[in-house]
Amino acid sequence: MARNTLSRTLHDVGLSAWFGGTLANAVALNAAAGEADTDSGTGRVANAGWDRWTPVNAAAIGAHLVGSVGQLRANRQRVAAQQGVAGMSTLKTLVTAAALGATAYSRVLGQRVSAAGAVPSKSGTKPSKRTKLAQADVAAAQQQLDTLQWVIPALTGVLVAISSYAGEQQRPGEVARGLSQV
Repeated sequence: MARNTLSRTLHDVGLSAWFGGTLANAVALNAAAGEADTDSGTGRVANAGWDRWTPVNAAAIGAHLVGSVGQLRANRQRVAAQQGVAGMSTLKTLVTAAALGATAYSRVLGQRVSAAGAVPSKSGTKPSKRTKLAQADVAAAQQQLDTLQWVIPALTGVLVAISSYAGEQQRPGEVARGLSQV
């Protein structure tokens, strides 16, 4: 039981940080970076913030994945026997893979922007006209990041909802009903 509690905690805390931190950075950091005195300052501030978030996000994602695997192992018999649980687990795995892919691609793009230094920017993810003219590849990366900053919290938000549903499937009445319908 203690192992399952640890797995659930790692799963939930990791997912919460992945979702909340990414959403907060999209809502607040990128907009706040736009308050810098210059377009180059905006790029520098946004890069510094996202670069500081990256190791925390990586740890959160790692905790979530370790917790997810632990929960799946602890509930493997219920996944196999209770109606609806395997389908939910499959959906959750697919959404997790999509969120991981979007996060990894976002990091690759973020490294490209960060490596370019104090890239002129209107906000953390909106390139300035100077960037579009002088560094088209970096401007393209910024534009993709502008979309991904919302895709990642959307996908991890879906994971929060699926996890909530999964918790409901573990109620004794739901387990009994799911086992009797097999």
